[in-house]
Amino acid sequence: MDVAPSNWDFSCDFEINFGSSENASIAYSVLSVDKELQPDKVRREMSVSDGKIFVHFEAVEARFLRASFSSLVDNMVLATQFIEEYGGNNEN
Repeated sequence: MDVAPSNWDFSCDFEINFGSSENASIAYSVLSVDKELQPDKVRREMSVSDGKIFVHFEAVEARFLRASFSSLVDNMVLATQFIEEYGGNNEN
């Protein structure tokens, strides 16, 4: 079954607060390197502002959205652990 790339029926927005602009920028730099493996089936747009990373996903099927979201969260956990372990700034 072929799916037309204009059928972006599934979407999700995700916001992560890193507590500081420096930490958010570090995580964004790490996460933005990974591109989607199937850009014809799932899109991910990321931005960083005020110590937060904002992510918007769109996909042609729920399974592609789930896989992309899950992968980003796994990488986000690793980036967060790295920031906590090796520095970064935490402005409260």
